[in-house]
Amino acid sequence: MNNKYKIVVVGIGYVGLSNAVLLAQNNSVIISDIVKEKVDLVNNRFSPFKDDYISKYLIEKDLDLRATLVSESIFKDCDFIIIATPTNYDEKTKCFNTESIESTLTMIENVGSSATIIIKSTIPFGYTDNIRLIYKNNTILNSPEFLREGKALYDNLHPSRIVIGHNQSIITDYERASEFANLLQEGAIDRAKEVLIVGHREAECIKLFSNTYLAMRVSFFNELDSFAYQNNLNSTQIIEGISSDPRIGKNYNNPSFGYGGYCLPKDAKQLSSSMQDTPNSLIKSIPEANAIRKKFICDEVIKLLDNFKNEEVTVGIYRLVMKAGSDNFRESSIIDVVKMLKENNIKMLIYEPLLKDASFNDIKVTKDLNMFKKICNLIVSNRFNKDLIDVRSKVFTRDIYEEN
Repeated sequence: MNNKYKIVVVGIGYVGLSNAVLLAQNNSVIISDIVKEKVDLVNNRFSPFKDDYISKYLIEKDLDLRATLVSESIFKDCDFIIIATPTNYDEKTKCFNTESIESTLTMIENVGSSATIIIKSTIPFGYTDNIRLIYKNNTILNSPEFLREGKALYDNLHPSRIVIGHNQSIITDYERASEFANLLQEGAIDRAKEVLIVGHREAECIKLFSNTYLAMRVSFFNELDSFAYQNNLNSTQIIEGISSDPRIGKNYNNPSFGYGGYCLPKDAKQLSSSMQDTPNSLIKSIPEANAIRKKFICDEVIKLLDNFKNEEVTVGIYRLVMKAGSDNFRESSIIDVVKMLKENNIKMLIYEPLLKDASFNDIKVTKDLNMFKKICNLIVSNRFNKDLIDVRSKVFTRDIYEEN
């Protein structure tokens, strides 16, 4: 294998690991994290999370990839450093928490590394320009990701586009950005049709506006479904009629309890915060629309309980993960529905095989699906599953197409 470049990736998450695996096909890659369990799993060729493509590549491909705990020493003598650490949205500051990025940049500076740094963590508008004023010894680029959870490596192997932000007044920035884009293309099965090397702030906006648009689209079809349900209309017929227009299309049109996961909730909030000095109505309404949808779902479940009159009713919650095929609970819409139901003193039982604890938020959790289906009078499911076919009459879901 021709190990053309030495690359360090910081962060064993969906973004970090999928990029590391992609690049380790043709380069020498070290991936690092602060969690030893993740490091050990990768070194033993196991994925720390559910992604069939990553698992397959770790086992079957001859990858020049090793994992280690984060330390300053790994940043010596490398060509590229990819930062893919978590940047969660802080409700108090109304901004992403970027401390993990700055901590990594400080370590890189301490060892005097001259590597090109690519920030793949999601960052606020204007962040890269500001951080370059502090850390001046390296070329710092930002390259947003557009990956679906559970299909992160697949999406890297078949990229819709590659976006890299750079300082447009520095020629070497463009050269480094082009060089990195070529590495991503080299590892892909289908080369990206669009390689966009743009300004730092434009790249940041592409990420935030892309995910906020998806959140808006989810919210639109959810509000359509709320109207249809309330007026006893057929959501499927309405959605199919609308989606047949090629200008609208059939993506992201399946009703749910609300959008969730790693990216859409925090990116929509961050963009809304960034636009507080810009006249807008639509963008700031998107997080509110998602909250309203979850409240609507809760209210409709409570109304259904009236059909049981004086019976003692147990409401079953089928899965807490944010979508089918995921092992992620972060910002899962059904969890918010569960919390609201609990506030209304609704007796519940949760079926979630991925939870280790016997309870969640003081609600009993079971891994026994048959017992779950037998005990529960009404089953609430964000996404319908073949496991529930035999009790379909008990199931409350707004899932039309049985897909995410």
